[in-house]
Amino acid sequence: MEALLSSTFTVALAEIGDKTQLLTLFLVARFAQRNQILLGILIATIVNHGLSAYLGTWLMDVIPSGYANILVGVSFILVGLWILIPDKDDDENAGVMRHGAFVATLVLFFLAEIGDKTQIATVILAAKYDAFMWVTIGTTLGMLIANVPVAYTGEWLMKKIPFHWVRWSACSVFCLLGVLTLTLSR
Repeated sequence: MEALLSSTFTVALAEIGDKTQLLTLFLVARFAQRNQILLGILIATIVNHGLSAYLGTWLMDVIPSGYANILVGVSFILVGLWILIPDKDDDENAGVMRHGAFVATLVLFFLAEIGDKTQIATVILAAKYDAFMWVTIGTTLGMLIANVPVAYTGEWLMKKIPFHWVRWSACSVFCLLGVLTLTLSR
């Protein structure tokens, strides 16, 4: 249960103001089919975060346990600091738009998550908890918690949330998880 709740909370918080929320806004503005967009987000996230969680659990099997906790703790702190760096808007995949809302969302979300903070966080969370399924479910829920409201309330919601507060909060959560992992694993 801890793996599910931690994964959900950290990803939901980390996603606020992330490029995938901007991508959701863009897709909703481009296509009116919110349900297709949300289905694309769901499937792309399950696949991407499932692969990431698998990688995290695999890494814990091959890295000696004494080093694994140090690697996980330091990784949490680095991701926390990385959150403070704003994402760049990336439109180089605009050609996929001609395939409709679902395909465009599926492809763009999957690509947007490659190497993203939440993908790296998914690897780290899976490594920490050694719970592939619960981390995948939690990070997927976190992604949906952050993006479903954007799909339905869009720009109004984005104007109400102070990004600097969200970034610092997410940074604090990741850094706290890193420090706890380093200190409790001794």
